Amino acid sequence: MIKIPPYLKKGDTIGITCPAGYMAKEKAQNCIDTLQQWGYNVMVGKTLGSDSANYFSGTDDERLNELQAMLDDDSIHAIFCGRGGYGVGRIIDGLDFKKFKRKPKWIIGYSDITVLHSHIFSTCKIASIHAPMASAFNDGGASNEFVLSLKKMLSGKKNSYACASQLLNKPGTAMGELVGGNLSLLAHLTGTPSDIDTKNKLLFIEDVGEYIYGADRMLYQLKRSGKLANLAGLIVGGFTDMKDTDRPFGKTIDDAISDIVKEYNYPVCFHFPVSHSEENYALKIGGIYKLAVGKTKVRLSEQ
Repeated sequence: MIKIPPYLKKGDTIGITCPAGYMAKEKAQNCIDTLQQWGYNVMVGKTLGSDSANYFSGTDDERLNELQAMLDDDSIHAIFCGRGGYGVGRIIDGLDFKKFKRKPKWIIGYSDITVLHSHIFSTCKIASIHAPMASAFNDGGASNEFVLSLKKMLSGKKNSYACASQLLNKPGTAMGELVGGNLSLLAHLTGTPSDIDTKNKLLFIEDVGEYIYGADRMLYQLKRSGKLANLAGLIVGGFTDMKDTDRPFGKTIDDAISDIVKEYNYPVCFHFPVSHSEENYALKIGGIYKLAVGKTKVRLSEQ
């Protein structure tokens, strides 16, 4: 059974760290202010707005040590990852989760944070939250339904989401533990200790900025490794800013995914609002959800 960390109450502390790419502190200020307005204390790590001169928010050791300290600090009740990018895969094997297993706390983020979500799901059997990160709070985003879905989830309330059906959807109803995240990271994790068992799970996938042929290759990696054969259901989120080659691939990303899973009998929905765009609902990795794919509407409800 997946262990659910304690939900937050007013006065609890959220630690903000950047375990992957660099982020300027001013770009996270709206996020910090909003979390405080929600009633939480905020502890900002040194990796946010660090003096790093390269892509990362600090050296591997600096990022690892700060995340480790937040995992072990009893005064921090949730860890909010400021941004993704790339870098968690470089430090994941150096982290010690012994204390975290005894006293779990919410890990929040998406994109490259898929590595962290998948690792703690597979090795610790602890739930986490795939959700908007700091930049989503800018330009009025702090009050949209996607950021507010995170607020609701942190307080322990169950979310239910709906979206319009798409032509390529495969109708049906399924229930199971929810797993997934960024497609490129899920493919990257295949065969590692962070790899996820997808049997009887609801799998969600999303990605950004990939070539269609590249996404197709990643999907075939998941298929050939058995990750797609025995799902309870598949939730296809946003595949934003996709690129094509000069000589066209010949399919849209939706068509490519549809062809790859056409032999399976589980329900599939496309264009669910989880993505690298503004449309990015909070989803509980390891939570039990019901997926209902109908003729006109799709609903995903936490049980």
